[in-house]
Amino acid sequence: MKEIIAIIRPSKMAQTKTVLEGLGFPAMTANRVLGRGKQKAIVGELGFEVDNKELLNQPGDMRYIPKTMLTLIVPDEDASLVVEAIMKVNKSGQYGDGKIFVCPIEDIITVRTSERGEAAI
Repeated sequence: MKEIIAIIRPSKMAQTKTVLEGLGFPAMTANRVLGRGKQKAIVGELGFEVDNKELLNQPGDMRYIPKTMLTLIVPDEDASLVVEAIMKVNKSGQYGDGKIFVCPIEDIITVRTSERGEAAI
C-alpha cells in the first residue's frame, strides 16, 4: 500500500477530487495548509481565508501561501495511476503547481471493523 500526499493549489481541489472519484478513489483527506516552495510565494494565490495574517506578511523574501494537502491510501498497483491523474489536473508548467509524495504504508486498521491491510482502504 502507498500513501500519496499531494500539495496542490486550492483552486484545483474540486477538479482533482472529481477526477479521483471518477477513477474509483473517493476516499481522501484534505487539509488547508500554508507553505512555500522555491518560488517564494505567488502574489494573489489566496484560495481561502487565513486566520493568522502575520504568516502571509512576513518581512523579507519569505511568504507563506495557502495550498491544499490531499492524502490518499491506495494499493501499490494503483499508485502510478493516482499520481498521473493528480499531475494531469494540476500541472500548468508554472511555479506553485505543487508536490506529490509517495510513501510506503505498513498497515491500515479500520477501528470499527478491525479490518486490516487493503481490506481497510
